[in-house]
Amino acid sequence: MRYTQLFERYRDVLLLISRVLLMALFVIFGWDKFLNFSGTVDYMESVGLPFATLATLIALVMELVVGVAILLGFYTRPLALALCLYTLITALLGHRFWALTGGLRLDTMIHFYKNMSIAGGLLLLCLTGPGKYSMDRR
Repeated sequence: MRYTQLFERYRDVLLLISRVLLMALFVIFGWDKFLNFSGTVDYMESVGLPFATLATLIALVMELVVGVAILLGFYTRPLALALCLYTLITALLGHRFWALTGGLRLDTMIHFYKNMSIAGGLLLLCLTGPGKYSMDRR
């Protein structure tokens, strides 16, 4: 069996695995924001974000609520696009490595490009859809 036939045969399983792997980061850190809302607000203020409480609420909704929805395959395409945009904005606002020096620059650069890679995965999910193991297919 050629690898393209193998991928096509297991396409829906692979899409489910992809959703789980992509959403693990968002759901875990969204849950942390839920449990530690005031600490997250304090962090947002410390990095100079205006309207830190609103920014935290947006982050919580995007990471936890949207993350769980995509994990379940609910409105996957539009939510994957929305989460992609959120991830790009987060990279640009929260991981400005170009303004740093020293060891923190490299760490922040890694986070920036991690966000870019995740955004690419979300765009692919937006294009492919969730597969048959999803609420969208029911």
